[in-house]
Amino acid sequence: MRIAEIFQSIQGEGFLTGAESVFVRASGCNLRCWYCDTPYASWSPEGEDLAVDEIVQRVESFAARHVVLTGGEPMLFPEAKPLSERLRERQLHVTIETAGTRYQPVACDLMSISPKRGNSTPRGAARARWADRHDRSRHAPAVIRRLVAEYDYQLKFVIEEASDCLDVEAYLKELPEINRRRVMLMPQGTEPADLASKSAWLEPYCRAHGLGFCPRRQIEWFGARRGT
Repeated sequence: MRIAEIFQSIQGEGFLTGAESVFVRASGCNLRCWYCDTPYASWSPEGEDLAVDEIVQRVESFAARHVVLTGGEPMLFPEAKPLSERLRERQLHVTIETAGTRYQPVACDLMSISPKRGNSTPRGAARARWADRHDRSRHAPAVIRRLVAEYDYQLKFVIEEASDCLDVEAYLKELPEINRRRVMLMPQGTEPADLASKSAWLEPYCRAHGLGFCPRRQIEWFGARRGT
């Protein structure tokens, strides 16, 4: 399994915000979001090929009891299933962060799904070759339905502008089995000032519409840098 990095930090997003966690970042993705903040795991994947046993050993070298399999897209890798099972056998809490385009019967305590909407499509001539491929792959409702039926889950939507909120409502109407109380809207950005500006109108919107608000605490705590 190609791994970009393994590190201990604090979960900054979602239901488990504040939890000391070991992050295992798979390197490789079937999507190319223009706003991706981990291009070294998507646009220009880096890392080393590690066996499941070696990944587990590195995870166990840290003290945290929460493990987050993230990416890139961890569900692309067949090792995700045996890796998640091995981690659960060690009584670790496993979160898997996925865009919800691929399914595997992984062992998972929390499926953290971040569906990619139209506001994620690559922009600019230099990235045009990825735009069609990205848009063909990003929406997989059958996979989403299966994930929310089989796992404890949360959904996080990246919001760039107010019209994106309407797009989320259309998505939830298409998939009524999704529990709104498990849905969070998250401002797009990697600079604290940008996040604060968007949060000023997005947080009240979430309160008014029965949705969760998901600030990106890791940006506030550490800035946009690797290993956090």
